[in-house]
Amino acid sequence: MTMSMSTTAQANGTSGYAPAAVAGALTEARPLAPGFTVVIPALNEEDGVAAVVRQMREIMDGTGQPYEVIVVDDGSSDATAERAMEAGATVLRHPQNAGYGAGLKTGIVCAQFDRIVIADADGTYPIERIPDLIAESDRFDMVVGARTGKYYRESMFKEPARLGLGKLCEWVTGTRIPDVNSGLRVFRTALARQYFHVISQGFSFTTTITLAALSNGYFVKYVPIEYHKRVGKSKVKLSRDIPRTTQIILQAIAYYNPIKLFLSFALACLALAIVCWVLYGLFGWGPVGVAAALWSVSVVHFIALGLLADLIRVRYVPRAPTLTSQGVPRDD
Repeated sequence: MTMSMSTTAQANGTSGYAPAAVAGALTEARPLAPGFTVVIPALNEEDGVAAVVRQMREIMDGTGQPYEVIVVDDGSSDATAERAMEAGATVLRHPQNAGYGAGLKTGIVCAQFDRIVIADADGTYPIERIPDLIAESDRFDMVVGARTGKYYRESMFKEPARLGLGKLCEWVTGTRIPDVNSGLRVFRTALARQYFHVISQGFSFTTTITLAALSNGYFVKYVPIEYHKRVGKSKVKLSRDIPRTTQIILQAIAYYNPIKLFLSFALACLALAIVCWVLYGLFGWGPVGVAAALWSVSVVHFIALGLLADLIRVRYVPRAPTLTSQGVPRDD
């Protein structure tokens, strides 16, 4: 029997405070039912959240899949929670603003289904494309809506930063990534929970979960979608969020692919060592010779540190079961 509304509370809309740590402790041992938990983080989105929730419920009803819709009010000072409840969502509230990623984590740890759908409350994502993502979720661990259109290229300042961070992530994972931080995606609940301790609390949640999936052998599918003009004012601030995102990506590199990071340092030292050896050979400058020797020793040190860090990663970085380990279904 297909259940379109997971609980009576879902149909009527409910609200409550659910700190992520407490919710996680309560839900970790509970078996996950087959179906989809929609998580929508919201901060002062009273103008757009109700329309998104209503459309989401309509679209999910059409899939015939069991589901629930959770809106996480991340310390809003307006009527976001009330609008979401009126539209039929279950609302979880943070007592103060904790961040985009923190909102998603709260919804994920409270989820009762084995797959998560995330979207924004500002109307930028085409909710009607979610069935296309769901259709691929049986064959892929994560399905991402890769944004296109004029509203995706919204700023001459954001575009270079987005391209730079995207290329950095591609370098880490060795994989082409059409959209590293899209907020419309479907993924397995176990995958997200497994990496909560390293996934960002802020806007870099989507970037860090992408790095976690690709760096650990998960199957990720990208589906092109049209990005829409948002309702209300953007919460992104380049001067604040770009340095934070860069820091988080560098931390993720050290966590998921440390050998590549240390080999990069080793190559830089090797280049400097070669330059110094050439200068020493041409001019016989003593200090340059000492520098050449130091740079040469640094090459060995960085390679050794990279190998040690990679051994630590293999030993301690956890992995949830991928579709590969569970047995990929075949088309007969």
